[in-house]
Amino acid sequence: MTSITTSNKKVIMVMLDTLMDKPLHIALKEETLPAFTYFMEHGTYYPSVVAPFPTISVNVESALLTGHYSDQHGIPSLTWYSQKENRIINYGTHLFDQMKLGLSTCLKDSLYRLNNEHLNKKVKTIHEELHEQGKKTASINPLVNRGNVQHRLTIPGFIRYFVSINKHIDTFATTKYVYGSLSRLNPNGKYSSIWHKYGFNNKFSTQEFTHLVNNQDIPDFSFVYLPDHDKNVHKRGPMDTKGIKDMDRNLQTMLDSFPTWQEALDNHIWILIGDNGQSGIKDDRKQAFVDLMKLLRPLKITKLSKGVRKEDQVVIANNLRSCFIYSLDTNDVPITEIVEKLKTEERLDMISWKIDEWIHVASGESKESFKFKESGKAKDEFNQTWEIRGDHSILDLTIKENDVTFGDFPDALRRLHSTLHSHEGDFVVISVKPGCELKGEITPSHAGGASHGGFHKNDSLVPMLVTGTESTPDFFRMIDLKKWILDLTN
Repeated sequence: MTSITTSNKKVIMVMLDTLMDKPLHIALKEETLPAFTYFMEHGTYYPSVVAPFPTISVNVESALLTGHYSDQHGIPSLTWYSQKENRIINYGTHLFDQMKLGLSTCLKDSLYRLNNEHLNKKVKTIHEELHEQGKKTASINPLVNRGNVQHRLTIPGFIRYFVSINKHIDTFATTKYVYGSLSRLNPNGKYSSIWHKYGFNNKFSTQEFTHLVNNQDIPDFSFVYLPDHDKNVHKRGPMDTKGIKDMDRNLQTMLDSFPTWQEALDNHIWILIGDNGQSGIKDDRKQAFVDLMKLLRPLKITKLSKGVRKEDQVVIANNLRSCFIYSLDTNDVPITEIVEKLKTEERLDMISWKIDEWIHVASGESKESFKFKESGKAKDEFNQTWEIRGDHSILDLTIKENDVTFGDFPDALRRLHSTLHSHEGDFVVISVKPGCELKGEITPSHAGGASHGGFHKNDSLVPMLVTGTESTPDFFRMIDLKKWILDLTN
């Protein structure tokens, strides 16, 4: 069968959770990876696409689908404090976190509010824009999936037995919509039980995609999410390759559903991409964990199970290797008081807050600080302009004749600026050095493994592998992929 023209090719994007450049190349050398090898031989590999900050899945997916950072799409991270609702929002960090906050509330946040309320309606997703052009799209298991077509999620009875939640939740999503066993295409019940996380696993995602292929029903754009490798890296560290071998088997199954692998690549544009990287965490828990509860003493911190009370002064919204710290009343606790407490911790590689139009940046290992704002003489690698004052080496910036290049913190200025304008409130955002993780009310469990959410390039750079087109996005950042994908479908 002859290949069709680029303009008529349908786009298949597969997001491979925690796929990273170095372990992928180690796996390609040491393991047999037929699918990855085939894609490599027939495509173009880009090792460093910049993920948004915090480097957490819901933020990454929101940025990719809307083409904007969080100052525009409105999803700050996996957990954050809503000043409007006066509560901590949590889309799914840790079961114990969610139990303290209220499981029914957290489930409603992730299943409904994330896409239908919190994701800014003033920005359109890829799915919404293509629908307006009369085209069809598919979303298979990403958390962020807003589209124009109404669907009904069916909550499993086992969950409803323990959690007060309606059996059905109506949501607006894509033409072809899969959200685990809650909304599926394939009547086959495999890989969808409670033991399989109700379908939120690689095999289920793969099965649902191959159902589209087998029924010759692939839409103009498909977004398929394979989530499993994340837990392998959290447990075993960033160089783990077990999950990469598993993802290769899933990709082989996808390719096998076509008449031939060559036909699969000739007639479609494939985009394989990671979502975020991870940094290794030290084995020694004392060295690895930065205890925020101790660091902020004697301030009164909101307890998750109590909710925000009148006597509380500070709210902590912990996102593994980054965190939002809010002052509930800046007359009582000025932001600068929080900053001074944080600066005593050398393991904090970035402390940032905003005052009027200026973004201020400090770290735990430097007595200096600097500030920046938009629209100055300095121009960065992405043609963004800034006015910068102070010791910019804190963010590993190099400035030569007003040209700004980034080191350990990719697209540092835009990512920080957007994060500090992502939602209402008076807050500081922080990130810890590689090897470390933040400890809040719930103790993380990634010592000796790996974690993400941080500002460092370890967490922020992901690979992308593309076949079927020679075109590239304007820049290699998640926020630049939307325009490129819309161009590919046209």
